[in-house]
Amino acid sequence: MASISYKDAGVDIDAGNAFVEAIKDDVKSTFDKNVIGGIGSFAGAYALPAGYREPVILSATDGVGTKLKLAIESGRLDTVGIDLVAMCVNDLICNFGVPMFFLDYYATGKLITDDAKSVVSGIAAGCREAGCALIGGETAEMPGMYSNDDFDLAGFAVGIAERSEMDTLSNVKDGQVLIAMPSSGVHSNGYSLVRKLFFDTLGMNMETTFEGKPLIETLLTPTRIYVDLFKTHKSRIKALAHITGGGIVENLPRVLPKGLGAIVEKDNIRMLPIFEFMSHYIAEDEMYRTFNMGVGMIWVVDETDVDAIINSTDGYVIGKIARGIRGVELV
Repeated sequence: MASISYKDAGVDIDAGNAFVEAIKDDVKSTFDKNVIGGIGSFAGAYALPAGYREPVILSATDGVGTKLKLAIESGRLDTVGIDLVAMCVNDLICNFGVPMFFLDYYATGKLITDDAKSVVSGIAAGCREAGCALIGGETAEMPGMYSNDDFDLAGFAVGIAERSEMDTLSNVKDGQVLIAMPSSGVHSNGYSLVRKLFFDTLGMNMETTFEGKPLIETLLTPTRIYVDLFKTHKSRIKALAHITGGGIVENLPRVLPKGLGAIVEKDNIRMLPIFEFMSHYIAEDEMYRTFNMGVGMIWVVDETDVDAIINSTDGYVIGKIARGIRGVELV
């Protein structure tokens, strides 16, 4: 009987090696002075930044969800890597952690080098924007687990925080103000509902014109990264919430102590056109517990700091902290 090879089984080692070579420049572009070694070792190494009295290491992991399916079907793969980084690093800063480094996991049935390179290029772009180093990753070619051109992504971010700054619950007080930092779009949550509405229920396609451009461009707008904003205004922020799956009503309570609630004025929210359109077909309660509604991050700040923040960011006031049941009241 003739011998068979790994390639006959669907795994191309040479393609994997070629992919590693193809991404080296993008990966190296994210390195900073704390990266130890280079690409190709068994583990990535990163020196802890100096200047912390009681440093705490934080970690966050996430994926892109079914937004990835739209990227695959449209062949537009250069932005989902930004989403991957954003979903992780935006969580880190909610615990006052500054991102240090990032790792990715790319799993596919058949490695298509150009596609994978586009994805990693986006990951590198996200890392540069977030100020973290892409120090490692894994590419898994698994025929039989994934079909056709399908692949999946997972990201892992590690950050550092000062232990004394992490207890944000104790910072939140009655009378403080809620400032919304606008989202760039749907970000990376709720895409199963998005796809159901636009493509199944309404019969639209990716090239359908929406707001003067193909719908797919709006749907694939990458998640905004808020790291630089956080670093700049850290001293003024008492607490912050990343508005992801569950929307404002489920994410904002995570930064509220017992006995305090958040009052959010719906009329103050600068809802993006994509959400205004979907709200004609989806109940309001469902919208607010699924999507960010145009608010990607909410900061809790003292009233005395509101003007300084608004004058130097694109943030705006959407509500306040008040005594009551821990939760969000939409008024």
